[in-house]
Amino acid sequence: MKTGLVTFYHIHHYGACLQALATERAVEALGHECEIIDYYVNQNNDLFRRPTGPSALAADVHTSLHYQALKRRQQRFDAFQARELRLTDHRYGSLDELRAAKLPYDVYLSGSDQIWNPTIFPDRKFDPVFFGAFTEGRKIAYAPSFGVSRLPDGMEGELREYLAKFSHIAVRETQGRRIVEEATGREVPVVLDPTMLLRREDWSKLARDPGLSGGYILCYCISRPEALLPYIEALARETGLPVVQLCGIRRPVVRGARLVLDAGPAEFLGLFRGASYVCTNSFHGTVFSVQFGKPFFTAAAPSERKAPELSRTYSLLSRLGLESRIIGKGDSARPGDAIDWQSVEEKRERARQESLRYLKCALENAPYEAGEGEKPPVPRLAERSRCTGCSACAAVCPKDAIAMRRDQEGFDVPAVDHAKCVRCGRCSAVCPILHPGKPRGILPAAYAAWVKDDAVRLASTSGGVFTALAEDVLRAGGVVFGAAFDGKLHLRHTAAFRAEDLGKFRGAKYVQSELGNTFREIREVLKTRPVLFSGTPCQVDGLYRFLGERPENLTTCDLVCHGVPSPGVWESFAADQAERKRKAVSTVCFRSKTAGWHNSYLTLRYEDGSQDSAPLYETEYGRGFGRSLFLRESCFRCPYSSLSRVGDLTLGDFWGLRPEELPEQQEKGVSLLLINTPHGSHVFDRLDIGCKQYPAERAVAGNPRLASPTAYCPERAAFFAAYALEPFAQVRRRFLTLPPYPVRAASKVLPPEQKEKIKKVLRK
Repeated sequence: MKTGLVTFYHIHHYGACLQALATERAVEALGHECEIIDYYVNQNNDLFRRPTGPSALAADVHTSLHYQALKRRQQRFDAFQARELRLTDHRYGSLDELRAAKLPYDVYLSGSDQIWNPTIFPDRKFDPVFFGAFTEGRKIAYAPSFGVSRLPDGMEGELREYLAKFSHIAVRETQGRRIVEEATGREVPVVLDPTMLLRREDWSKLARDPGLSGGYILCYCISRPEALLPYIEALARETGLPVVQLCGIRRPVVRGARLVLDAGPAEFLGLFRGASYVCTNSFHGTVFSVQFGKPFFTAAAPSERKAPELSRTYSLLSRLGLESRIIGKGDSARPGDAIDWQSVEEKRERARQESLRYLKCALENAPYEAGEGEKPPVPRLAERSRCTGCSACAAVCPKDAIAMRRDQEGFDVPAVDHAKCVRCGRCSAVCPILHPGKPRGILPAAYAAWVKDDAVRLASTSGGVFTALAEDVLRAGGVVFGAAFDGKLHLRHTAAFRAEDLGKFRGAKYVQSELGNTFREIREVLKTRPVLFSGTPCQVDGLYRFLGERPENLTTCDLVCHGVPSPGVWESFAADQAERKRKAVSTVCFRSKTAGWHNSYLTLRYEDGSQDSAPLYETEYGRGFGRSLFLRESCFRCPYSSLSRVGDLTLGDFWGLRPEELPEQQEKGVSLLLINTPHGSHVFDRLDIGCKQYPAERAVAGNPRLASPTAYCPERAAFFAAYALEPFAQVRRRFLTLPPYPVRAASKVLPPEQKEKIKKVLRK
C-alpha cells in the first residue's frame, strides 16, 4: 500500500524534521511504502529576517556575527533532508496545485507536529492541505497536534467537516483528543509522538559525532531558560562537567558554556547521544533525552503549566513514570536523583507497541480498539496540579493512611501510606476536585458592611464583619474555627471559645493555613454545639465533603481569595528577615491600616518591640504575592472563582466603591458580605452591623476573583526551581527585590501597550 504523508518537514527545526522522518520510517517498518508530499508553506529558512521590528533586527545582527556557523547549520539541514527523507519529485505550493495533480497514493496520512494548529498560519486559519482536502482518497491521522487548548471561536464546524472524511484519527496529546471529541463526538486515542516509534539504535545510526571529548551537560532551550538555571548550575557544580549549549535560542544560557550554532539534525542526535546530562525546555529535547537514556530535567512552557494534564510534555512523561523530571513542581526530582530506566523502557515499549498497532490498523483500514493502558493509581486522588490541599481525604481516612506533608514548594499535599491503605475509596469519594459541585442558580445578595465598634474595625482588614459573625455564634454557646498564627509564625486553623480569643483571627493572612485535625474536631463539636468555620472556599467545600451533609448548626464563611501563597515560602521569608535584622519576627499584619483602608501596609513586629512597616506591594513579600509568584498551582484554575459560592456567607473587601459612596465609612474599611444560602440569610438578620445593599455585579467589579481565577504567573516555575535548590536569601534577591529606579520610573509613565511590547521582547 502506498502512503502519501502530509506533514511539516521543511522547517529547519530539529523536531519537525525528525518527526517527519520517524513517521515515514514507522510506516515503512509496517510493510507499506511512504512518501512525503513536498508541500512547502508558511515559513522559509532564510538566515536573515524581514525587517519587522527591533527583535528581527537583533536576530539579523546576531546572524551577521555568526554567519558561517549558521550557514553550515542550514546546509546540514538541507543535506540531511535530501539524504534521509523520501520526498515527491515535485514541490507543491498550493491546495489547487495538489488538487490538479494525479497523486498515486492508496491512503493519505496527516501527521505529526502542529499541522492542525490554526494560529501558526499567516491567516490564522486551518490549512486544508493538512486535512487532505485535495483528494477524495482515504484519509487517516497519526499524532497531529492543535497546539492550543481550545479552538478559536467559530472554527469547530469547519473542523467537523474536515474530520468527517477521516477513517481513523489519533492525536498526540490529551487536549487534541478533547478538541476532536467535542467537535465530532468520536472517541480518539492519544498516541506517541512518532519520534518515539523508532528505537535508540535507529536514531544512533543517524547521529553524527559532535567531536566533543569527555562528558558534558547538554543544554537545549527553545525559550527563556530561567527555570532550568538552578539545575544547570547545580549539575555543573556537583559533577564538574562543562556545559554545552545547543542553540535553540541564540542567547547564552550560562556563562562559559560552549555554544553550538551549526548543528544539523544528525549533529543534534549526536549531541544527545554523547551527553552525560540534559537540561531542556523543548518537547523533542525531552524525547531524545529519553530515547538515549540520559538523566534529564525539562521545564514545561507556561502555557503547558496552566493545564498540565492537557500538555504533550506531561502526557508523555506521566505515561513513562517520569513526571518528576519536570522542574518547578512540588515533586520535582533533585539533580542527583537517579532514573529507573528499566521501568521507563518497559512502559515506553508498551506505549510504542500500542501506537504502532493503531497505525497498522489505520493504514490497513481495520477497526481499532484501544488497549486497557495503565491502571489508575489506588487510591485515586486529585492531580497534584489541581489539588487544593483541603485535607478532606486525610481527615476522612479511617486508617490514617493519608497524611498532609510539605512538598518542595512548601505546600501541604496528601501522602499515602500504602501499607495502611485498605482501598475503601472514601478519600476519592470526598475529593471536591474529583466530584465538582453544581453551580448555584441564584445570585447572592451583596452588601457593603461594617461593625460599629471602631476598635474592632481598626484591628480588622476591612469592615470587621467576621467578628460580628463570630460573636453571634459564641453567644449561642458555639465554637469558632479560623486561621491564626502560632508563636513560630506558622498559620494553622484553631478554635476560639471566648470573644477575647477572636483577635487572633482578625486581619488578612496571605498564606495557606494548615488544617490538621480541624475537620474531625468540628464533627465532634457539632454533636452538641453550633460552629462557625471561616476559610478559603476550597477549605469550606472540603469540610462539607468530609461531613457528607450541611448540618443546621454549622455556619460557614468563605473568603474572596486571590490565591493561597506557600506556607514554606512565607516561613522562609520570615526566617530570612529575622536573620537580616538579627532579631526574630514576633507578629505580622499583612494589611494594617496605618495609612487608611485603601493604602495597605505590611507590618512586621520584632521581639524587641521594634517594627518595619511599608506599603504592602512595595515590600518583597508583597511584590511576590501581587505577581502570584508563589501561589498554589491549583489557584490558577480555581473552580470557586465565581458568584456560585460554597459558604453560607462570603467575606472580602468591598473594593470599587466610588468616593461619594459611603465616604464616612471608607477610611475605616468596608467589608463585602455576600449572602449565599437561606441559612446565611437567617444569620445575617441577627447581626447588629451597618450595611448597604448593592447589586452583585458591583461586588464582581471590585473583586475580579468572584468572576475568574488569578492569571498564571510565567515566572512561577523558575521561582520554585530556585526555591528547591538555592538558599532563600539568593532566591529572594533574584525574584523579590525591587527593580532599579529607572525601571520603576518607566513603568509609571509608559502606557500599558508599550510595556507589554517590551515584555514580549524580553521574554524571547
